[in-house]
Amino acid sequence: MKNIAIITTLLLTFLLVGCNDKPDSELGHNETEGVSKTEATHGEEGHDEEEGGHEEEGEEGVVELTTQQIETIGLETKTLEKRNLGNNIKVTGMLELFPQDKANVSPFVGGNVSSIRVIPGDNVRKGQVLAYIEHPDIIAMQQEFQEKNDELVFLKQDFERKQTLYDKGVSSGKEFQMAQSKFRSTTSSVNGLKSKLRLLGLNPSKVAQGEIYNAIPITTPINGYVGEVMVSLGDYVSPQAKMFSISDNSKIYVNFKVYEKDIKQIKEGQQIYFSTASKPDELLKATVRSIGQTFESDPKAIEVLADIENKDKDLLPGMYVEGRIVQGEKSGFAVPEEAIIKEGEQSYLFIVDEDEAPEENKMKFKRIPVSIGVHDLGFVEVNLPAEITNDIKIVTKGAYTLSSEMVKGELEHGH
Repeated sequence: MKNIAIITTLLLTFLLVGCNDKPDSELGHNETEGVSKTEATHGEEGHDEEEGGHEEEGEEGVVELTTQQIETIGLETKTLEKRNLGNNIKVTGMLELFPQDKANVSPFVGGNVSSIRVIPGDNVRKGQVLAYIEHPDIIAMQQEFQEKNDELVFLKQDFERKQTLYDKGVSSGKEFQMAQSKFRSTTSSVNGLKSKLRLLGLNPSKVAQGEIYNAIPITTPINGYVGEVMVSLGDYVSPQAKMFSISDNSKIYVNFKVYEKDIKQIKEGQQIYFSTASKPDELLKATVRSIGQTFESDPKAIEVLADIENKDKDLLPGMYVEGRIVQGEKSGFAVPEEAIIKEGEQSYLFIVDEDEAPEENKMKFKRIPVSIGVHDLGFVEVNLPAEITNDIKIVTKGAYTLSSEMVKGELEHGH
């Protein structure tokens, strides 16, 4: 029995060992297959990702934006242009009007404002009515003119009659002289009143016929634009009080300040290029008209007056300008300073990439290296690579945003 127990124990042991070996082998085989399958799957996915990344990766230095993106960032483009650039005398100044091209309108007599016909900004012609004022004194003046004018008719007849009698020796010289004196003094009074009525804008002939005006017109003495309106309906306006300001902006000129060290280089007829804060990218041209002969104390400079050659209705008196007086200019391609992107010592421009037609509602922009030259009035001289034509369109606003988008895209592709 003991031997049978031993044999039974050995058989059970062999059976257990055999069973344990089989699952381990099968498990190992399955795990190996699982790893192989996983590696294969990852390999295929990695291959797909590489292929996908290659397809998404754009051309180096090129950014593509939709029309909506372009509008959102305020991107602007412009054809490359030539400009006159030079290291010349930098000046600052103000747009002004000569005294004869601006007017402060005032009444000759006091009165109350009964009507206002214009508002600030209106374009008016010489003689146009701006307002009406009324006052009892205006009516009294017309009545006095009528009375004096009627009296003058009688005095004239009396003077002519007594002159005839005096010439015939019938009338005394005293009577003739008295008639003559009264006729002349009344004539003077009538003429004076007639001139006053004309100054007030009234018609003396109609007043002489019995017509009385209740109000007098206030008119502009020049063509131009209404600058200010200093009265309201019902206001009493005293004589010579300012009611309106009128300016003829078509006669605008530039008053430049030139410092002492640069005076000897200024001559009449020289060309001056300048720009305004409202249009920094637009270069205007003026010619030196006259050079002042006295220094201003603060700053110590003289006035140089220049006529503007390309006048614009948008130019207004009081605008600040920056300019340069031409001493030896040269012509070259130039772009606004904000169009230049700097990376270390290298400068770049973004241009519209028209080599390939982009998708609908999209535009491509390409970054190109350029060398820069003279800086002048917010512009920079640029020299393009030999393979780039001069009829390109450059990005004038939004270049730094494009550069950021390009770097962002490169980082995403690299990741």
